Amino acid sequence: MFFVMLPAFCADYTVSTPDTYNYRREEGERTLFILDFSNSMSEYLDGVRKVDLMLDTMKQILPEINPSSFVGLRVYGHRMGFTPYEACRASSLKVPVSPSSAGQIQSALSDTEPRGMTPITFSLKEAVKKDFMGFSGRKHIILLTDGGENCDESPCKWVMELVKFRKDVTIDVIAFNVTEADDLDQLECTSLVTGGKFYSANTAAELARSLNNSINVKKDVEAKIIPNK
Repeated sequence: MFFVMLPAFCADYTVSTPDTYNYRREEGERTLFILDFSNSMSEYLDGVRKVDLMLDTMKQILPEINPSSFVGLRVYGHRMGFTPYEACRASSLKVPVSPSSAGQIQSALSDTEPRGMTPITFSLKEAVKKDFMGFSGRKHIILLTDGGENCDESPCKWVMELVKFRKDVTIDVIAFNVTEADDLDQLECTSLVTGGKFYSANTAAELARSLNNSINVKKDVEAKIIPNK
């Protein structure tokens, strides 16, 4: 079995009323959201589907991102397949990494429903090999998932190989309502090996805080969730 020794993390999560945001990523850096639409995101947390908590938070954040920032969206688990292989390749670039993309990202998210598996490693591979193709400078991935890899090799083991020859990719991981210790270790390793940030979020407020910290916004969004009627 593969073990990784990781430091303990502790966060004091607070939320406040939104004011102004400041997307302060390094000039020339490209950012890609990789968001979980696997079947488990249909489960309820405090009376609201986890996917709706994620979508509501993204809806608050996206309009405040500087239009000149290069940002894209990849989703996974949004479709099933006739075979396990097809289900484990359900990862799609919905919005290419580009400026002024917030509206496109919001539209793509609203048209996507959770359905399938959790191909995290495949999604990371596609992002690094294809989604960032032609870009120099730093590449920043924000991965949000509610579970560990259940299709491919461990993303932790894969990034350990990646950093041997790629120093330009940073992966922040938001583990949303993940309770399995092995999954948490796997995901935390994935971020730390690349010099990224790791967050364990179990409430709407913690999710908002994690996304804010990952994109370096100036103020926290208010975790106000309105359930679908």
